Amino acid sequence: MDVGGPAEASAIEAYGVGVKYRRGWALRDCSFRLPAGRICGLVGPNGAGKTTLMGIAANLLQPTDGTLKVFGAAPESTEAGQRTAFLAQEKPLFRRFTVAETLRMGRELNPRWDQRAAENVVRAGNVPMEAKIGTLSGGQRTRVAFALAFGKRPDLLMLDEPMSDLDPLVRRELMSTLMAEAAEHGTTVLMSSHMLSELESICDFLLVVSSGGLRMAGDVDELRSAHVLLSGVASGEGNSRPQGPAQGVPAELAGHTVVECRTSGRQVNALIRPNGPVTGQWQAVTPNLEELLLSYLRCPDAPPLISPEAHVPGQAYGSGASNGTRTVAA
Repeated sequence: MDVGGPAEASAIEAYGVGVKYRRGWALRDCSFRLPAGRICGLVGPNGAGKTTLMGIAANLLQPTDGTLKVFGAAPESTEAGQRTAFLAQEKPLFRRFTVAETLRMGRELNPRWDQRAAENVVRAGNVPMEAKIGTLSGGQRTRVAFALAFGKRPDLLMLDEPMSDLDPLVRRELMSTLMAEAAEHGTTVLMSSHMLSELESICDFLLVVSSGGLRMAGDVDELRSAHVLLSGVASGEGNSRPQGPAQGVPAELAGHTVVECRTSGRQVNALIRPNGPVTGQWQAVTPNLEELLLSYLRCPDAPPLISPEAHVPGQAYGSGASNGTRTVAA
């Protein structure tokens, strides 16, 4: 793979980033770039390091190892701080402030503040400007937190599980607002979410972390097209299955990078990264984003795949062609 320097600007570049707590590494040897202007989904199981990664970019945490840059600047710099907004999952707000006072605070603290954009988000949900934050419902507080994030007019907007407490209708409305704002102003969005089907409709870039490491990164369409979802019937004695790490994988797939292989009787379903033509009687389709993500989340030992667009200069990346597997018996 080409690992040369990228031509377009980067919103985030991480070089061997790691964070270690007493219980162990929350994030380790994480290297990637997020191109500017992308809508990026950050996916992984609970405790995988998603919030830790965002916290570093937002200057809330210091890495134990490595460095991270936001638009080429250190997260603690004034430049990065003015260009970045972070909406945490708990959405901390001053409960005794009114909504109007909260927006005024945002205006006085942020030189690029857009009062109209912030008020539009609040008023779209019929949230009274004179109401105190402590009297609002969870969904209303989320809307005010979104208003603060949008009003800052950031170049990088980071959202950590931002809509988990919203009903589907409000979630869709705020998602539409987010997409419109990002398109109009070229905002880079990094959003963690467990709602995989929802990410498919909005994200064009992807970061997948598991067990503290980066498992997959790159353009969504490129990542999907690099995989094939196979289904078929396992052959009999004429096609014995290999032993060792790939045990349970049909012999005709042994030359490919098998992400996941699930068997139920003789029925086989496998997600692979093909290394050439696939032989045998298989039904082959390109996986959708949810199918792709679920396989990688179920199989954290699968070989990682970092596309050239997600490479950072000077970092060595493996080819991803090793035949690591994880077999799941139904």
